[in-house]
Amino acid sequence: QVQLVESGGGLVQPGGSLRLSCAASGSIFSMNAMGWYRQAPGKQRELVASIPSGGNTNYADSMKGRFTISRDNAKNTVYLQMNSLKPEDTAVYYCNADLRHRVGVPYSRYWGQGTQVTVSS
Repeated sequence: QVQLVESGGGLVQPGGSLRLSCAASGSIFSMNAMGWYRQAPGKQRELVASIPSGGNTNYADSMKGRFTISRDNAKNTVYLQMNSLKPEDTAVYYCNADLRHRVGVPYSRYWGQGTQVTVSS
């Protein structure tokens, strides 16, 4: 079994910052891309940012310059630093990871349970 556990969400004022963390644990042989998505009420889940095991990061246009994704492979953890937050950033943020349990099996995508981020004065 694999678990992804997010932390770091909460209530913040416009212009403020939050740092989300997502730690993967369990039966992990290797991990490929990790990322963050978000879903606001009444809207579809959308990509926030992704980071491969090696190579360039990818951001949604509205997050570029404000959000930074990073990862610590030794800890199987992905982070999302969010700065200059806006009310429209309010959403449940979900992390994901593409990983496999042993050599020779395909990678599967796992999701965290989500963490609420609310930007409001």
